[in-house]
Amino acid sequence: MRPFTFQRAKSEGEAVQAGAVQEAAFLAGGTSLVDLMKLEVLQPAHVVDVSRLALSRIENVRDGLRIGALATNAAVAEHEEVKRRFPVLSEALLSGASPQLRNVATVGGNLLQRTRCAYFRDLATACNKRAPGSGCAALSGWTRMHAVLGTSDRCIAAHPSDMCVALAALEAVVRVRGPQGERDIPIGSFHLLPGDHPEREFALEPGELITSVFVPATPAAARSRYVKVRDRASYAFALASCAAGLELRAGSIAAARVALGGVATKPWRAVEAERALLGQLPTRSTFQRAAETALVGARPQGDNAFKVELAKRTMVRALSLAAEVA
Repeated sequence: MRPFTFQRAKSEGEAVQAGAVQEAAFLAGGTSLVDLMKLEVLQPAHVVDVSRLALSRIENVRDGLRIGALATNAAVAEHEEVKRRFPVLSEALLSGASPQLRNVATVGGNLLQRTRCAYFRDLATACNKRAPGSGCAALSGWTRMHAVLGTSDRCIAAHPSDMCVALAALEAVVRVRGPQGERDIPIGSFHLLPGDHPEREFALEPGELITSVFVPATPAAARSRYVKVRDRASYAFALASCAAGLELRAGSIAAARVALGGVATKPWRAVEAERALLGQLPTRSTFQRAAETALVGARPQGDNAFKVELAKRTMVRALSLAAEVA
């Protein structure tokens, strides 16, 4: 680990001011940041500890729930309002990491979670995300864990979060505070596609601090489920996952929200699949047609070709479970 300066922020304003310094990083639970600093993948010159700021509240607000950025994954997953009104979010959080990590990891940190691509974490290999312009070793390497959606010729690293996939389906909004004041960022715009600049992962300006996440309450959110397929039953990242919510009226699908994980470079909202579901009966054949639509643009890379079919089946399962919710 490289030397760095450390500062414990006493207020949001102090944190924002300190975070605007070049090569600064915010520290909350530290379950991801510290790990990458030890590997020297991330080398911030200044670390700003925000863990003691008053940003951990989970509160009912008009038309939804506002979750503080420092609320732990465990606290959110076990919150009664989350389980009742947003079951997909609770299920997604409980499917990730371990109980010990969920007790420490924060919502804000989860939003900023970096890829688990082995080449990103290995300083001896080329990675455009870690070192822009160096190349992408994954393109000619082992690609089983990599993305098939949202990739580019410069990066195929898969996004790792479960929580963010649920938030994408729920159409959450991220509130940040920076040197220019507060602003809201829709979750669909918060994570960036790699394109020609995979080093740019988040729609954040220097010094901007995540303060909360708003999750709108909808009938589809209340009838939502999360399905995760992985190599082992616990403490494993998704090979494919799906967050799905349905609103049913008179036996037909009036609204649908679908997002995929484990198969894309960011939490992947399946908008065309959602449109294909509208007005249809909630049957397996309907879900299968929608799943085919969701994976039309997939670009597999040899070792991960199986993810295309796996993602389809995972999506069908999640939609089927959502349709069964009483």
